[in-house]
Parts: sequence; C-alpha cells; structure tokens
Amino acid sequence: MKKLLTLACATMLTPVLAHGAFQLDSRYQDNDGDLIADIPSDESKLVDPSTLVFAYTPVEDPAVYKEVWSEFLDHLSETTGKNVQFFPVQSNAAQIEAMRAGRLHIAGFNTGSNPLAVACAGFRPFTMMAAADGSFGYEMEIISYPGSGVNDVEDIRGGELAFTSQTSNSGFKAPSAILKADYNMIAGEDFEPVFSGKHDNSILGVANKDYKAAAVANSVLNRMLSRDVVSEDQIVSLFKSQTFPTTGYGIAHNLTPELQEKIQDAFFSFNWEGTALEEEFSKSGEAQFVPITFKNHWEVIRKIDAASGVAYNCR
Repeated sequence: MKKLLTLACATMLTPVLAHGAFQLDSRYQDNDGDLIADIPSDESKLVDPSTLVFAYTPVEDPAVYKEVWSEFLDHLSETTGKNVQFFPVQSNAAQIEAMRAGRLHIAGFNTGSNPLAVACAGFRPFTMMAAADGSFGYEMEIISYPGSGVNDVEDIRGGELAFTSQTSNSGFKAPSAILKADYNMIAGEDFEPVFSGKHDNSILGVANKDYKAAAVANSVLNRMLSRDVVSEDQIVSLFKSQTFPTTGYGIAHNLTPELQEKIQDAFFSFNWEGTALEEEFSKSGEAQFVPITFKNHWEVIRKIDAASGVAYNCR
C-alpha cells in the first residue's frame, strides 16, 4: 500500500483528507455551505471569455467524442452567444489542471475526479445524464475474460488487477475500498495493481487478454459493447457494485453569473432527439440532462474517499 500512496503524492493535485471533512482549496470560498466554490463577489475576479472551452472526461478516442458533442456545442454557442471550442483531454489530472489554470470553462468530470475538481479547480457541477424516466448512475464491475483462470474475486489474490487512474471512482477508489472491506485484499500486498489510464484501455486490455482482471465503469463497458468495440463473449463479470452517480457536468466558478446561467440553460434546453449525443449515450440508457447537487449526489463518493483515507490538499 505504501507504494500506491507514494505514487499518489507525486501528482500535481493530490487527494489528502483533513480530519475526514471535505474542504475546498484556500483560493475558493464556500459561504453558503453547498460544498462548491462560490461565484466571486468581486467583479474584478469574474471572467467573460469570448471563446468557451469545453472538455469531456478522457476517453479512448477524443476525435469520436468531438463529433458526438458537436450539435450540443452548437446549441451552447447559440444560447450563450459565444464561440465554443472542444478540448480533447488525455487524463483526469490534465483536465483538472486546465480548469484550475483558467484554460477550461465547461467540463464533464468523471465520478471519481469530481470531488478533486470541485476542491482544487473551483468546478461547479450542476447536471448529469439520466434515463428518460429520471433514473441515473452506473456500477463498478470487476471483469475478466473466459479461460483466464480468474473465476471469482478471490482468484485475483496473488495476481494482477488493472485499475484506470487513482482519481477514478470505479476504476480505483471504489474497488480498492470494496476489496479491502469485503475480501481483506489490499493492493500492493495481496495483488499487484497496474494502471491502464482509462476505462476503455482496461476493457480492451481484458478483451485482448492483456489483463486477467480489471475494475471498470459498466457505463463505458455497455457503450463499447453497443459499438461492437468488444463483444460479450470476450468479457466475464466477477462483481457488480451499488449504483454510483455518473459524469458530472459543470462550470468554472469565476465565470460571470449571467454566463453561468446561460450555460446551465443550454444543458437543460438541449433537444437530444436525432442527435449524435442521443445515438452515443442511449447505448448506456441516457436520454437527458437532470439537475444535481454535489453535496447530495456525490455524498457516497466522498464517503468512499474518506474510508480510503483520501482528502483534498491541492498543490
């Protein structure tokens, strides 16, 4: 376990707990107690850029998702009166750092990196995707492939397990906590952790027999199955968790209040019917944007972080 903690502390934005409580970086204020950064009251600290930069959480092929989001970004441009640029990010850390540095204005942060983005980058999440009936979320699954010799979770002991990245909920934090609590298995002691970087990489790694087992978000797995990137006969599910919130979408805290309101309106007024966004995300059962609050919807994720000894000391 010491090896993993050393690696985590080497990242630019390091999760570190402060007496079990969620805290924002000192550069942000939370006077209303909603656990996200307040919009600055000092007008000199507000920004109103002529071009808005949008980034979706890191994926295996950013070019594909640039096209998926194109109609929504046209709608966003029309609603805000701004130019909008799609920014393909290669890692969660790069995405968070871009918003912290003021180069990213609107983003979808994955479930596990959401708290870090909120604490360290002034991210203000307000929506996520949901099904037509309002239900939402995904599960963490530990997967293997037929004939791997890994037939249940206990078979991982003494072998390897592929994680995605240390900021990922389903790709690292949730499986680490569950394996420790339910199976008395600790990464670096009872099995060797390897990191693929992305859920897509882990899924492809299992399908191609590069990894015997991996912890992934089944929302990504379902989309890849629907696109025939992998097939069902290549994957065996060993474990499925409780349901977690999915990617949270939001804005940088220091955009003007008027611009933040227009951006939110763009999400909630977007017509999914017949769009590339509908075609892609209907594969995981999603059909609309619904309002969320970080304080309520991400409570289970903050609890997982706390149980794992994670907190938020940004540097």
